Formats: sequence, C-alpha cells, structure tokens
Amino acid sequence: MIAPSDPRGVPESYAGFPVVTTASLYLPWYPDLRLSATSANSLHKLLADFAPDVVHLAAPVILGSKGVMAAAELGVPSVALYQTEVPRYAVQYGYPAAEPIFWRHLRKLHNMATINLAPSSYTRDQLIAHGFSRVDVWGRGVDTELFSPDKRDQALHDSWAPHGEVVVGFMGRLAPEKQVKDLRALTDLPGVRLVIIGDGPQRAELEADLPGAVFVGMKSGEELARCLASLDLFVHPGESETFCQAVQEAHASGLAAIAPRRGGPIDLIDPSHNGWLYPPGDLSAMRNQVADLVGDGFKRTIFGQTARKRVENRTWPRVCDQLLDYYCAAIDLGVRSPAKTG
Repeated sequence: MIAPSDPRGVPESYAGFPVVTTASLYLPWYPDLRLSATSANSLHKLLADFAPDVVHLAAPVILGSKGVMAAAELGVPSVALYQTEVPRYAVQYGYPAAEPIFWRHLRKLHNMATINLAPSSYTRDQLIAHGFSRVDVWGRGVDTELFSPDKRDQALHDSWAPHGEVVVGFMGRLAPEKQVKDLRALTDLPGVRLVIIGDGPQRAELEADLPGAVFVGMKSGEELARCLASLDLFVHPGESETFCQAVQEAHASGLAAIAPRRGGPIDLIDPSHNGWLYPPGDLSAMRNQVADLVGDGFKRTIFGQTARKRVENRTWPRVCDQLLDYYCAAIDLGVRSPAKTG
C-alpha cells in the first residue's frame, strides 16, 4: 500500500502488509485532505522493487497519476478506480474554468490503465461520453452486520425528537459538494426534526442555515451505526455522488432514502420501493417526497424493510471477489501502451 503521509498519523501496516507513505501537502481550503507530493521516479522505484502482478489505482488524480505512469513504464497491468467527480467539484468550489482541464487530465490518466472501474452505471456512461476507454462497473459493498435496523436506539431518537417528530437525517462530509444547504427546503416542514451526522468545513455555516437541526458531529463504528439506525428517513441532496455509500448504509440500517436522480443513487434507489429520486435542483420535489414519507408511517416502514432486503447480498466479501476477477482480467489483457490508448 502506498499512501500520502499525514501528521495525524498513518498505520505502518494493514492486515499484516506494510503501508509505505510519501511526502504530502494539504489544500489551504481543505486541510483534512492530504495530497501526495512524491516524484514519479520514487513511485517507479517502489513498484519496481515490489514487482506486483497488477497495480490497483484508487482514484488516480495526484498520487495515482504517477502510479499509473510508473505501472505503464514497467509493463505492469493496472486497474484504475474512478471514485470522485473531481471536475464537478472544481465548479462547486468556484473554479468553473478548470472543469474541462480536469476532464482532459483524468481521461489521459485513465486511458493508460488496463481496466477502468466506475462505481455506478451513471458514472460509467458519463466517463465513456468523455472519451474514457475500457470502462466497467464495480460497485461498493456494505457492512450489513454493522449497519442494521437492530442498532436503532429509541431513547436517542426521542432525545432528538421529544415531541414525536419524524427524524429526517443526513450523514456525510459537511462540504459544498454534498449540497447540505439544500436541506433548508425542509426546515419549516411540520412534524420534522433534522439531524445532521458528520463534520467538515461548512459546519458553522450550516448550523446558521439550518436552525432547529441537531448536529451530532462526526461518528464512526458502532456509534455511527446507532445514530443512523435511529433516524426515521434519510435524505442525501448531493448531486456529485458517483456511488453514494451513505445511501447504501442508510438502506442497510432499514431506512428509506431520498436523493437526486443523478449519479450513484440511480442504481441504489428504486422509486416506490425503497425511496424516491427527485429531479436535480428541484427542491420542491424533494420537499414533497419527504412530506410523503413523513406523513405515511406505513409506507416509510415498508420502504425501509425493502431497502434492507435489497442490500443484504451486497457484502464486502462478495464485492471484493468481483474486484479480484477484474485483477485477473487485467493480468490476462496485459498492459496497454499509452501511445495506443490515448
């Protein structure tokens, strides 16, 4: 494993295998995100010394970009994961002119990989439209033991909603790309209590924008599972989700989910069965869908039960078996020349 260093600490090993760190720096506007500052030569030497059969590239933007080039130079097959819609992030962070530059950069890098994996059908089609080659879909697993309706804590729920409100929640990073501000459309909805699970650079701003919402901060492990299962309904307004693991974890927790009809949620939410999808940007539709499930407890329960059933087979072991198949396929295909793949 090769990862950027972090002053907060990085494990020296994982599952018995060493973790090698590279020099890193941070973005002034997002100090929690570390970017690798290592050289291409360093990556080339690390890979040459280890002599892998295949290289797994997790979101090749900075560190992964040097990794895919080193793999190609060494003739080692590679599997590249597209995980984050970085070009759209550039727009949301105020740099719209950078969007086409990012697309060109990412297309060049990914087309050097033997196989590219998108986390959803929407993202696969988007990448192909932007000229990415050899793209397939590899989704994400969910820990159905950790995230479970059995983790619901009614006392915690009632502490959030002492007057019997329906608890509508969001879980994720509090940053512009998650569009948590869109939840303002729900702040005056009768009988609703908003609960926000997570932290990030927009927290103070969101606390002012969402009066009456409960902010519980960042949670993990059992505490996160308990908080999530103690909600009544899950809403994720982000339109840049290539997969949206938060929706899948909400479903595993027995919750109906509502999200925009864009990106990963399209594969996860089946309208009228385990939640609703609304047209991106149509906050009136989102509000109406929330009101529908807030006002119909029976439908909300049935949607939640269906949601749980549909993720029970999406375990990490099953999903990782699929990834191993892609590694084998990449090895069979062999490395592709950058000059040929463009």
